[in-house]
This record gives sequence, structure tokens and C-alpha cells, in this order.
Amino acid sequence: MKEYVDLNTPARILLGPGPSMVDPRVLRAMAHPLLGHLDPQFVALMNEVQDLLRYAFQTENEVTFPVSGTGSASMEATVANLLEPGDSILIGVNGYFGERLCDMASRYGAEVRRLERPWGEVFTVEEVEAALREKPAKVVGLVHAETSTGTLQPMEGMAEVVHNYGGLLLIDCVTSLGGVPVKIDEWGVDIAYSGTQKCMSCPPGLGPLTVGPRARETLHQRKTKVANWYLDLTMVEAYWGDERTYHHTAPISMSFAIREALRIIHEEGLEARFARHQANSALLWEGLEALGLKLIVPAEYRLPSLTTVQAPEGINEADIRQKLLSDYNIEIAGGLGKFKGQAWRIGLMGYSSCRENVALLLAALENLLK
Repeated sequence: MKEYVDLNTPARILLGPGPSMVDPRVLRAMAHPLLGHLDPQFVALMNEVQDLLRYAFQTENEVTFPVSGTGSASMEATVANLLEPGDSILIGVNGYFGERLCDMASRYGAEVRRLERPWGEVFTVEEVEAALREKPAKVVGLVHAETSTGTLQPMEGMAEVVHNYGGLLLIDCVTSLGGVPVKIDEWGVDIAYSGTQKCMSCPPGLGPLTVGPRARETLHQRKTKVANWYLDLTMVEAYWGDERTYHHTAPISMSFAIREALRIIHEEGLEARFARHQANSALLWEGLEALGLKLIVPAEYRLPSLTTVQAPEGINEADIRQKLLSDYNIEIAGGLGKFKGQAWRIGLMGYSSCRENVALLLAALENLLK
């Protein structure tokens, strides 16, 4: 008879594209005794989570809460709720997650138009405007932080153009929220989603989401029911609203976790947190280039929380990653999609973003590449 022993996972140094290392305070919060999902103490905690998420998103949006599911669930929630069969969406595709947005939108019967750029490049306001001038779209979707390439999409001026053509601006903040500025109100973003396991340094399992007034009005003026019951924001909004109308049983321990992760962000302060991510990433970039390695994304569009490195010629990139894991207990990731087998993805997110981890990784890579 097979025996199942006690779980004993190693304390990995997680420097991949996610999950990132989790602050011990967050793990301790998850160990608190469970509450019922309508317990007065849990209801009060829900309010705190919403307040702290507004801080992180830099928004006053009333509809701001975590979807019960990973970042992919909050991603799907945005397209499922904004789009009805026949609606048009223009999606910027310059990496894997732009492709995923296209796939999701097509499954809800939308007319999907692609605005394409080579992987590792970004879109300009002029390109978006030219595409909308040719044919307007109900929704324009852009990936703010593309996890597959390590590009950071400039957002200034995008919403103004989209709104001028009668559209709504949707952005993917999965690898940016809590690590680089995400200015929802200042940028005029209508709806945005994220995940907990990247720069927030919380386990995967919740998908923070914020909905602005334009997108909320569109949602409540739908002619058809949202095709996804679980992610129907008209119902989830009522659950997170004042009435607390029952929709599903919230993941209690994960709610404890996100509250503590957001509390840590609030204590550190957004500007200090952004500066820490930038400084540690700059140290990493300098060290990688000193080793003779090529960074794929130009410096002006490089995402501080996720760096893509071109794998050196003549070296099996997967072997190096395996050696990092087995010999040094460090996890980094290989390329995704078009970059598969050609690149490494190195994450410095949240609790993982510190000078010690940068120094350790660079020293390990130097030894392995000799």
C-alpha cells in the first residue's frame, strides 16, 4: 500500500515570472482560523481589502475587488462582461498574453481585431489612433506589463484616444500592480485586472480587478446576460457591495493573505516600492550585461519586475535553469511562446526583489556560464 508522507516543500528562491516569494507575514495571515464568509469580521475585512486595492490601483473606483480565481480569471471577467456577441475589440498583440486576450474574446462571440507588434516592442498612441480611425472598437485591450517579453507599455494618452472614438480602455496589470506605477484614474483606464502572485507577493488564487464608471455603465446596459455565471460582475459586485448578496463562498484564507500583502504595500508606500523594484532591476541588468548577456527589451520599455535575457549561443538554456534549481535552489523560467528555448525570464517581484537575490543569481550564473 502506498504511503503518503508529510508535505515538505523546499524554500525556493523564486526569481521566475511568478509566483514570487511570499512574505512570511502573508503566510502567517493565512494560518488564522477560518471565519464564515458572512461573518461580521470577514465583512469588515472585505471593506479593508477594497480600500487597499484602490490604493494600489491608484483609483477611486467603487467597483474594485479581487475575483475568486487567479489572474486569468480576472482577465476573462473583463472580456466576458464588456463584450456581447458581435461587439468589436481591438487588442494589442506583442506577446503571449495579448494572444490570450484574443482567444478569450473570440470565445464570447466578439469581433476580434489584432494590432500587432513584434514581441518585445510596444505600441504608440498614433498606432492605436490609426487603427481606430480605420474602424472604431467598443473595447481596446492592451497589456501594460507583458510577462512573456518583459515589456512595459506606456499608457499616457491612450485612454484619450480610445474615448475619442467611443471605446473603453482595458489593461492587463498582472505583472505591474504593486511593482511599477499603475495610475488607473490619472490614465483614464476604464477596466483593469491583475493577479496576486506577482509583485504583490501573495500566493496565486485571487484576481484583483477595478471597473471605472464608463465600463460599469456599459456592464449594466447589456442586452444579454453575461455568458459566464461565476464571473458575472453584476452579481459579484452585489456580493462585494453594501448588501453582501450571496454569490459564492469566498476563499477565506486567501482573503486574509491579500489583505496582509496589500497592508505591506501600504506600509512601504507606493513610491518607495516602485523605487526598490527599479533599483534592484537596474542592478540586475548591469550585472547581466557584465556577464556578456543580451537583454531583449530596450531599456526605455523594460519592465522592472520581469527581465528577458537572450540565451547565449551554444548553451542549452534549459540545462542552465535546471542547474540553477538543483545546485543553487534558484528558480528562473524559460521563454514562452515565440521566445521558447531562446530566452530566460527573470522576475524581481515584491518580496523577491532585493539586492541579496540579485547578487546570488549573478554569482550563480557566472559560475555556470564559465
